[in-house]
Amino acid sequence: MTQEEKIALLEDMLELDANTLTPETALADIEEYDSMAKLSLIVLMDEECGKKLTGEQIREFKTVGDILAFMG
Repeated sequence: MTQEEKIALLEDMLELDANTLTPETALADIEEYDSMAKLSLIVLMDEECGKKLTGEQIREFKTVGDILAFMG
């Protein structure tokens, strides 16, 4: 999966317009990145990447790039 495809998945999950996010986007600056989005992120990682994501790992994410790096 390309970086662009991963970003598109995140934008879809957050119900954002295409090309809204970049790897440098701070998660704190994304209004839609709330507790429900974090739960959705756990499901997304499991279903799309086959990875288990914990609350502790989510708290360590500061930018979209951090999530992309975890996705592999």
